[in-house]
Amino acid sequence: MIQLILFGPPGSGKGTQAARLVDQFHLIHISTGDLFRYEIGNDTELGILAKSYMTKGNLVPDSVTIAMLRKKVAAHPDANGFIFDGFPRTIAQAEALDTLLSESDDTIDALIALEVDEDEIVSRILNRSLTSKRADDGNEAIIRKRIHVYRDETTPVFEYYDAKGLSHSIKGTGTVDSIYDKLQGIVVPLLAAQSEN
Repeated sequence: MIQLILFGPPGSGKGTQAARLVDQFHLIHISTGDLFRYEIGNDTELGILAKSYMTKGNLVPDSVTIAMLRKKVAAHPDANGFIFDGFPRTIAQAEALDTLLSESDDTIDALIALEVDEDEIVSRILNRSLTSKRADDGNEAIIRKRIHVYRDETTPVFEYYDAKGLSHSIKGTGTVDSIYDKLQGIVVPLLAAQSEN
């Protein structure tokens, strides 16, 4: 079972590339945003708990997010692996994810970051705003703030896994196919190594 973390700022094409990895390698894509929407939308016990923090304007504790991840992972015992998207964002979350995976003798195999120039991201998201109907996609100041928050939050996590020799960085510009080729260049050898063990 392969465990990947996919990093990338908003508008980096992460969702597009994750979908291709899922299709080719039969992985489960775990987006924390999707998890929260599902749990809250279905009024699950975890969703109600998360909402109780959010309605007061508080951050949802990592323990609640990890519980959602544990539930999602447990629902797919026969998966070839998982792509974690939007998590971990802090060192504490990375350590919690490592602990969760260790319960089933698993570890993160690679963190892959899609690197895209800030002005390119702004341009992409402003273009996306024409069809996305998201107000924040049309505001350049908000877009730049989101990029800076992403970089501030995720740089320490990249370094955390880099110290273990697991972090990779690829250019997120060019054609969708050329970016995917770079991703495959990391993922395929990992899968090959696992199949030999």
